[in-house]
Amino acid sequence: MLTLTFLVKTLIDLYVMVLLLRIWMQWARTDFYNPFSQFVVKITQPVIGPLRRIIPPLGPIDSASLLLAFLLCTLKFPLLLLIQSGGIYIGLSNLLIGLIGLVKAAGYLVFWLVIIRSLMSWVSQGRGPMDFLLLQLTEPLMSPIRRILPAMGGIDFSAMVVILILYMLNYLGMDLLGALWFQL
Repeated sequence: MLTLTFLVKTLIDLYVMVLLLRIWMQWARTDFYNPFSQFVVKITQPVIGPLRRIIPPLGPIDSASLLLAFLLCTLKFPLLLLIQSGGIYIGLSNLLIGLIGLVKAAGYLVFWLVIIRSLMSWVSQGRGPMDFLLLQLTEPLMSPIRRILPAMGGIDFSAMVVILILYMLNYLGMDLLGALWFQL
């Protein structure tokens, strides 16, 4: 059962993060001709394309992708309960659990993008197309911190501060929700 739980949770979480990445890329107006952007669009288009005919975008926010990510987060908890205990609970509290799961997935997405940008800055030094995409996505989060905490000795600590803030928010979620936080 643990293997099936891990598989279902991982697949849902990865697809939700790709959907959130698509929303974030549209909101940040990133280059959609970038190979990674094309990958994100191609992996989400079979589901989002038909949904877009029903649900129009709300300004710069892709509401079809957001709704699908929310629905997946809402269905993940009852599905995991079904796998683990054989029972299922469906109620209005699942909507709140889905919203909290969506916020947690967004935090994980920001965490991984900042980590990948930091690692790639050591390797490719900003010359690749992936570097430019990561810059477009993470710079709105890191530039306000850079204004407060400038680079010291040529080292930029803004990524570390963003990661520390995300860790603090993760621990806050653990304090408030306890064991439920780990299942989301």
